[in-house]
Amino acid sequence: MDSNTNVNTSITRRILQSRSAFLGIIIVALSIAASFIFDAFSTMLNLKSFLLNLSCNSIVAIGMMILLISGAFDLSVGSVFGLAGCIAGNLMFYHQANWILSVFIALIVCIGIGALNGTLISKVGVDPLVATLAMMGLVRGFALIIGGTGIIGLPDGFLKIADSKLLHMRIPIWYMIVIIIIFTFLVSKVVFFRKYYYIGVNEKAANLTGINVVKMRIISFMIASGLAAVAGIILTSRLTVALSSSGEGLELRVITACILGGASLSGGKGSVMGAVMGTIFVALINNLMIIAKVGSYWQSVVIGSILLIAVTADAVLNKSRAE
Repeated sequence: MDSNTNVNTSITRRILQSRSAFLGIIIVALSIAASFIFDAFSTMLNLKSFLLNLSCNSIVAIGMMILLISGAFDLSVGSVFGLAGCIAGNLMFYHQANWILSVFIALIVCIGIGALNGTLISKVGVDPLVATLAMMGLVRGFALIIGGTGIIGLPDGFLKIADSKLLHMRIPIWYMIVIIIIFTFLVSKVVFFRKYYYIGVNEKAANLTGINVVKMRIISFMIASGLAAVAGIILTSRLTVALSSSGEGLELRVITACILGGASLSGGKGSVMGAVMGTIFVALINNLMIIAKVGSYWQSVVIGSILLIAVTADAVLNKSRAE
């Protein structure tokens, strides 16, 4: 009896310590409860919509998780998300550029924004909050200039990026799955990416051990901006219109998801699956609020409250460990 009790206690402790597992249990419980409360929740239409919305957010959250592991973050990812679609749309519609070339240029520009963020933060010494907040406004301004009120009439080749299906699932869901698999392997198995944990724990010590912190920080910001751009292109193709407002508030949602999934603002913690589980949880809350016809303003209040609770809990846990 005592042995069984010890085993159950050990399992419970591991679940509570693993943020991903704990979130998974909450997600399952919420989903079961929602299926009884809301008839619309368990429909195939809602499931497809949920997965499609989840796909782009998850891709951006993976890039944000890598930054958080290294002890940084990027508030400009939502603006980069919107800019990518606007650049590609502008080139295709106004300049009749080939859609592949247009997407390539959009990705290069957005990755360049990430490189600029990383350079300002790692080389110049600008605080990540200040640098990326300024970049958020700057990039959103360019998105408005380039995209205006929206660009329609995009070529069929570009629209097929998100309009195709594989095994009865829309292709954006498969993009998400492939990116999750790739970055799960990279972050958990590849030495280069494992170094981000050392940087997050102690940047100065990492530098002394021979890790090129400046180079790695720049690369991490490039990855975050690149993934945000990829997600922005996918959404633009899916909506068949390039909107300069795309990605507004996205940075708040993905940071919330990453913190819930086990990341810490102090760095050194987190995983790709944690980012994904956190994104699923945030998407589920959003989905339930939409079904329950909660106003958009209240949706922002709820997500903001979840983020506040998550960072407060993280701060309390870090403080208790330090003591």
